[in-house]
Amino acid sequence: MISPARSFCRFLLAALLTTSLVARPGLAAAQDKETLIRDTEIEEILHKDAEPILGAAGIDPKSVQILIVGSKDLNAFAAPRVMGVNTGLILQTKTPNELQGVMAHEVGHLAAGHVARSGEMTRAGMKPFLLTMGLGLLAGLAGSGDAAVGLMSSAGYFGTLGVMGYSREQEARADQAGATLLDKAGLSGKGLADFFDNFRYQEVFDEARRFAYFRSHPLSSDRIDSLRTRVEHQPHYGEVDSAAATAEHAIMKAKLDGFLNPQSAIVKYAETDKSYPARYARAIAYYQMREPDKALKQIDALLQEQPDNPYLWELKGQVLYEFGRTKEAEAPQRRSVQLKPEAPLLHVNLGQTLIAQDDNAKVDEGIAELKKALTWEGDNAEAWRLLAQGYDKRGQEGLARLATAEYQFNIGDMTQARIFAMRAREKLPRNTPDWRRATDIVLVSKPSKDDLKELAREGAIAQSQVR
Repeated sequence: MISPARSFCRFLLAALLTTSLVARPGLAAAQDKETLIRDTEIEEILHKDAEPILGAAGIDPKSVQILIVGSKDLNAFAAPRVMGVNTGLILQTKTPNELQGVMAHEVGHLAAGHVARSGEMTRAGMKPFLLTMGLGLLAGLAGSGDAAVGLMSSAGYFGTLGVMGYSREQEARADQAGATLLDKAGLSGKGLADFFDNFRYQEVFDEARRFAYFRSHPLSSDRIDSLRTRVEHQPHYGEVDSAAATAEHAIMKAKLDGFLNPQSAIVKYAETDKSYPARYARAIAYYQMREPDKALKQIDALLQEQPDNPYLWELKGQVLYEFGRTKEAEAPQRRSVQLKPEAPLLHVNLGQTLIAQDDNAKVDEGIAELKKALTWEGDNAEAWRLLAQGYDKRGQEGLARLATAEYQFNIGDMTQARIFAMRAREKLPRNTPDWRRATDIVLVSKPSKDDLKELAREGAIAQSQVR
C-alpha cells in the first residue's frame, strides 16, 4: 500500500504537471492530451535506471514513486519522493545512460534545494492552488478524467505554471550535481552531456518553439561545453551500459512506440526486423490498430521463445479481454500473476476479467484479487471501482457502496464519497471495521451538519463534534 507520505506527494506534484488524465491498467492508447500512465514493465525499468542515482544522493529508492507522463513533449522533473518522466523524453533518449543523465540532473536540482520562483505563486495563492491541483491530479491518477479536468481547469494554474523554472545558474549547478551523482553511482556522465548536446540547437529558437523542458531548463552552448569538460575527466566516464540495460531500454521504447504511435511503429519496426523489441512493438501496434488476430499471432510467437515473460502474458490477456474474449483472457492473466505475484496491476487485470464473468465463484475470486492489489496500492481507484462492481454482482450492497465511496474519495470527489459512505453505513453491520471505515470517509469528506447530527445520534461520534 502507498504510504500517506507518498500520497501527499501527489498534491505537491500537481504544481509541476499540466492537465493529467489517466489510463486504466496498462498503457494509454493516445497522447492527444497529457496522461498519467501505469505500466508495470516500464515502471520497473525506470526504477532500475533511477536506483543507483537516488542511492548516490542518499535517497531511499523505495521511497520514490516514478510517474510516467504520457506526453509527446520532452520533459522530466523531480520532487520530494516523486520523479516524473515524459514518454516523449524516454523516446528521445538513445541509451539508458542518457536517460540516467537526465534523471541525475533532476535529482541534482532536488539535492541543491532548487524551487520554483515563488513571487507569482504566492500572489496566486499557493495553498488553494496546490489543494485544487492536487485533487485534480489525484482524480487523474485514479482514472476519473472528467473529475481531473474539472478540478484542474479551475485551479487557474496555466499562468502560474509559467513561473516554474530554473535560472541558468541553477541549471549549471544541477549539471555539476548530476555529474557528481553519476560518478558516485559508478555511471558515466557521457550520457548527460550527450543528451544536452543533442538539443544544442534549442537555444536558437524563440521560447514558443522550444521543448517545454528547455523553456524551464534554459540551455546554452557554454553550459554544454563546461559539462562535457567536467564529465570527461571523471573516473567512470568510460563506463558503458550493460547489455541487459541496453536491451531493456530498447524494449521500453518499443512498447511506448507500439502503444502511443502504432501507425508509425509499424513502419519504424518493419517486418524485416526480427529483434524482440521490433516484434513486441508490432504486436502492440496491431492491437492498438484493432487487428487482434495479427497481434495475438505475434504475441504467441514471442511466447514460444519467452514462456516465462509475465508482460507477454499480460499483453495477451489484455488483447483478449478488450476484444470481448473474456473467458479466454483469464488463463494468460493468471499466468502473468503467477510469474509476477507482487505486481498489483496484474492482479487488477485478473480481477477485472474474473468479475466480468457470469460465475459466482469467479466473481468471488475476482474480488479477492482486487483486494490483494489494494493491499499494495490502497489508493488505486480503478481497483476500488472494479471491486464495487464485484460486490454489486454478489448482492453485497453495503460493501459495494463502501467501495464506491473509496473510489470517489481517491479521485478527489468528496461530495460523492460522503454520499456513498453514508449509504454504505445504512447497509453495513454497526461497529464493524467496514462500518467504521465508512464513518471515517464521511468525517473527512466535508460532512454536512445534518450528517454529523446523524452520526452523533447513532453514537458514532461525540455530540461535541457536531459543528
